[in-house]
Formats: sequence, structure tokens, C-alpha cells
Amino acid sequence: MDFFINFTSYLGSVNTFTLWIIMLVFTFSSILIFLRLFGYVGLYVYSALAVIIGNIQVLKTVDFFYSPEPVALGTVLFASTFLCTDILSEHFGKDKAKKNVLIGFVGFLFMTIMMLITIGFNPSQIDWVQESLANVFTPMTRFFIASMIAYLASQYFDVWIYSKIKSFTTNKFLWLRNNLSTILSSLVDNTVFSILAWIILSPNPESFYNVLMIYIFGTYVLRIFIALIDTPFMYLSKKFIPK
Repeated sequence: MDFFINFTSYLGSVNTFTLWIIMLVFTFSSILIFLRLFGYVGLYVYSALAVIIGNIQVLKTVDFFYSPEPVALGTVLFASTFLCTDILSEHFGKDKAKKNVLIGFVGFLFMTIMMLITIGFNPSQIDWVQESLANVFTPMTRFFIASMIAYLASQYFDVWIYSKIKSFTTNKFLWLRNNLSTILSSLVDNTVFSILAWIILSPNPESFYNVLMIYIFGTYVLRIFIALIDTPFMYLSKKFIPK
């Protein structure tokens, strides 16, 4: 049997929380590896990949111990982009962090347009992936718009608030600016996306209370936990900068 089929079958037998921790450590470790191998350009590449893969991964939901409702994957990858912008802001300056945000946005936009063109080709009679590709890569317009606006708003906010905290603390308390900027930016991301997708752009708007409790705060606890976990990787990042 194919190696990858065996591998995914094995992962399916692993406890969800354990698998999530493995993904978390792999994700943050990958950021340091990209930084070590390619410098700040590596973080540009990682961020573009994370935004693209995260928007695919978010289509899958899993049962998670802390939530009565299924939780969409993609949270770890989206949250990891804040670590990238924080590392760039800390070691390479605010301008490079802003460029990183734009690269992630353009990368996802390019992928979306390219896949829409791909799906537009009439498949041959022996084709077997057209329907699957269409299901994965044809975004609902309101989710696409909400996701892109939320990404830009939260990422630029992260760059701005990080630099403000860094200036206010006179370059001290790295853990504070890393955690606080990410926690606040994650709230911006959740809030902007949820209000746009489920109230403003929705043909059947949800009540604000439901949006607040289910969509905004539903994954926010998880994102706070991720922000705290990425702190050691923020401190380690200085050692991974190429000399």
C-alpha cells in the first residue's frame, strides 16, 4: 500500500490533541528553519505558504475537547503568520514586516485566480478530480472577501501594535510585545472575519450574540494558547538568523 496512505491512516489513530501539538511544534519549528536557511526571505516564503495552506486546511473540521462544536483546522497556520511578522518586526524592521503581509495576500490571491482558471477547463472523460478541485478551490464569495479583509486588517494591526509596544517598553520585555500583539491581533482577525462573513455579507445574518460566542470567541481561546506557546520560538529566532 502507498506510504502516504499508510502514514495518514496511522495519524488518524493518534489522539486529536496530541496530533494538534505535533502540528503546532512542526509549524513553529519550520519558521525557524526557513529563517535559518533563507533569512527574512524565508519568512516571506513561509507566510505565503501558510496563508494558502491555511485557507485549504480550514475547510476541514474536527472534534476538539474544549469545544462543543466542531473546530475548523487552519488556526495554527494562520496564527503562525503573526510569529513571522513579529520576528520580522523585531530583527529586520517594520517595513519588511509590512512587505511580508502583502506577499501573503498576493500569494493567496494568485493561487485563487489560478485554481479558478484551472477549474474552468472542461475536464476530459477520464478526469476524476474536477469535482474535488471545485469543492476545495471555489471559495464562497463572502468568505473569500471576509478572509482577505480580516487578514490584511489583523496583520497590519499586528505590525503596528508590536512596534508601539516595543517603543513603549524601550526594547525590553520581548515576551510581552510578542504575546500582547498576537493576542490582540488574533481578536481583530476573528472579529473582522466573523462580522463580515456571518452578519454584513451573509444573506441570512446571524445574531450578534451568536457570532460573538460561537465564531469570535469560539476559537479565540485556542489562539491565545497558541500565542503563549510561540513565545520560546520568538526568543530562539535570534539564534537562527543567518550570519
